[in-house]
Amino acid sequence: MANQKAPLRILLTDDDEGDRLVFKEIINEMGRNTIVQMVNDGNQLMDFLANGKNPLPHIIYLDLNMPNMNGLECLKQIRSNEKYNDISIAIYSTSTSEKDIEDSFLHGANIYIAKPGDYNELKQALTKSMAAAHLNHNSAFDRDNFVLRI
Repeated sequence: MANQKAPLRILLTDDDEGDRLVFKEIINEMGRNTIVQMVNDGNQLMDFLANGKNPLPHIIYLDLNMPNMNGLECLKQIRSNEKYNDISIAIYSTSTSEKDIEDSFLHGANIYIAKPGDYNELKQALTKSMAAAHLNHNSAFDRDNFVLRI
């Protein structure tokens, strides 16, 4: 039997149902060996990670602007727990604010994606970010490569 690579586990945290559906559709279109799970807000994200029954994701796509616990609060909590050190975090937000970008970088995100409005640009951004988030996680952070531009 051929040795098949384990699937890439992706966790999307986004309170916008439409954005979650488009994200999942794009990931499915890529035809990669992935498992995509989704949560609606930061509280659900932290509960998911704390539940020992869930395998930890390889990459978390994290929206910044969410009710209850926002993405930056989640990022800080995740990066303060060494149990989650191997998880890459891609900030996935409509915000292009330099302050949001800087805060995300300083608190340990691997990459920052400003959600493009165009479907094909979003597909391109997700494809690049899957590779880039993993690369940035395993090497020194590089501020020049932190923001993914399409």
